[in-house]
Amino acid sequence: MQESDQSVTDDFELAGVPDSFQRLWTPYRMAYIKGGQEQVKDEASCPFCAGPQRTDEEALIVHRGQTCFVILNLFPYNPGHLLVCPYRHVPNYTDITVEETAEMAALTQQSMRVLRKVSNPAGFNLGMNQGEAGGAGIAAHLHQHIVPRWNGDGNFFPIIAKTKAIPQTLAEVREAISAAWKDAE
Repeated sequence: MQESDQSVTDDFELAGVPDSFQRLWTPYRMAYIKGGQEQVKDEASCPFCAGPQRTDEEALIVHRGQTCFVILNLFPYNPGHLLVCPYRHVPNYTDITVEETAEMAALTQQSMRVLRKVSNPAGFNLGMNQGEAGGAGIAAHLHQHIVPRWNGDGNFFPIIAKTKAIPQTLAEVREAISAAWKDAE
């Protein structure tokens, strides 16, 4: 470290110095993130509001509930990456009703059961990104992510080749999950 860096550096060293964290850089997602916020200005331009107006196959919907629905992510981190969305166009978790909250939780649990049956993941990432600063690709409409994970799924391909290996088409994944969902009901 140069002497001039001492005044602006803490005890943890400079950025880029190896530490105990592993990082998965996903620059290919920036095109989606950058375009996402400007694309959704209101309910008329919201893909989560438009989806339920289409057929399940066209919209990639795997299940329709009373207050929420489950849809495949058009830009999946992994095969089977699902989103649970309320039908209402609301941006924040604190905006949904008690009934919507309960159904969102129940559909998240059922999504995990169905994904275990269909693709046997080793684990899951669950989460909601609230607001543009919180990382939401579409901040205007609340949605919860259910991302199935397998040991070793964070390989070099997206980083080196700027390519994500998805072994099935979204239509094939939707059909398998939808069929398994119906069997589980």
